[in-house]
Amino acid sequence: METQAIRFYHRGQVQEVTGQPITRTILQFLREDLRCTGTKEGCAEGDCGACTVVIGELNDAGGVDLRAVNACIQFLPALDGKALFTVEDLRLADGALHPVQQAMVDCHGSQCGFCTPGFVMSMWDMYLNHDVEAGAPSRSEITETLSGNLCRCTGYRPIIDAAQAMFELPRVEFDRKALARTLKALQRDSSFTYQAGDQIFYAPRTLGQLADLRLAYPDARLLAGSTDVGLWVTKQMRDLPQLIYIGQVAQLREIASDGRHLYIGAGALLNEAFDALVELYPELDELRQRFASFPIRNAGTLGGNVANGSPIGDSMPALIALGTRIVLRQGERLREMPLEDFYLAYQKTALDAGEFVQGIRVPLRAPTLRFRTYKLSKRFDQDISAVCAAFSLTLDGTTARGARFAFGGVAATPKRASQAEQAIEGKAWNEAHVRQAMEALRQDYAPLSDMRASSGYRLTAAQNLLYRFFLETRSEAPLSSQQVSVFAAAATV
Repeated sequence: METQAIRFYHRGQVQEVTGQPITRTILQFLREDLRCTGTKEGCAEGDCGACTVVIGELNDAGGVDLRAVNACIQFLPALDGKALFTVEDLRLADGALHPVQQAMVDCHGSQCGFCTPGFVMSMWDMYLNHDVEAGAPSRSEITETLSGNLCRCTGYRPIIDAAQAMFELPRVEFDRKALARTLKALQRDSSFTYQAGDQIFYAPRTLGQLADLRLAYPDARLLAGSTDVGLWVTKQMRDLPQLIYIGQVAQLREIASDGRHLYIGAGALLNEAFDALVELYPELDELRQRFASFPIRNAGTLGGNVANGSPIGDSMPALIALGTRIVLRQGERLREMPLEDFYLAYQKTALDAGEFVQGIRVPLRAPTLRFRTYKLSKRFDQDISAVCAAFSLTLDGTTARGARFAFGGVAATPKRASQAEQAIEGKAWNEAHVRQAMEALRQDYAPLSDMRASSGYRLTAAQNLLYRFFLETRSEAPLSSQQVSVFAAAATV
């Protein structure tokens, strides 16, 4: 295949790039080649937010979606056909500060300034995407937007003040239509292929092209949001000679209901996927907020989290508890299996050579379903779970049916608690039987100890979370979220 130049819109013109490694990050290219040094490098793993930029991309309706992402883990070839905005773009034509920047000045939101460009870009993302007719964003909306930005000197209060104050200044509009016209001219009719030395980057545009490439190059690494693979390069210095990027396959972004299931394509962004899931299962709202950070959810995909097979992937316990099935494709062959059967051992899945995850099917809600999911970690935002638990069952009167209990972080894979399920199945949903199920968890798991938690803590926490599920869903005097969750209680103060 003949190599093509990477084409993207930046600083008022189309950039064409060749000769760069396929794993060169956007941050490296910005700072070292374009000399746009406003964007900073802090952690190089997508946690601190100093590298936050905004990416513009055409959507199916012909408009432009603008999303804040971490430049430190995004690979340059994935920019093809998109627009890149950095803090240098915000200054107005007459030299005045943008309202986002002016609000930071007025509210004293910066001291050392290292983190400030990242905060400004996350705030600009909110400025562009928030519905101003609905009024200023709430404090909780602001803190969620800024969940991927860390400050170590100013503190967050003046920055949150600035995020509210920026909407009170004279409005500066952004011409999305003009950007859409520019981006339409950059779109390719067929797949994109970029080569640098012995490295090659493929970006198919259809499911058929992706399936053919996956069969032809079974050892190539599939790339979606780069929120995990990016760290392989920035932290582990791994060599990735072949990448197949799925971000241009529109069919993989599908989210739709067939009347029985909610289908989520493997390329659906985490924020979009969680929006659909929370509409169906509002109990997932807190997990969504605590799942990585806002910029990570703007780039990462639910399919990537599922396919990764990490024992600490927070989406899998909830999806398993809901009875989700995974859809796999190899060439023209499609097959499905229960999600829990997809995980065979630590970092080992049931994928065959040349096969990939096409999507997942989540059952629609049953009227009598009781469902909860819980995450225990040292921080509310952006932290790895010590234990992530999800529980579901239906009540036939007071009898528990179809119990599905799943945990992450306590075994080598996301895993159902089959012994605990059997201990409660067909029995009255009462404290005595729940205590028996709690004791049965000892047969399901032998947790390891590590820096996040000891084995004893994990087992006790797992048991207590099952008991909390009972307290919230029992027929008599169920406890409200404000009574059992410090976060829910704090939100009412």
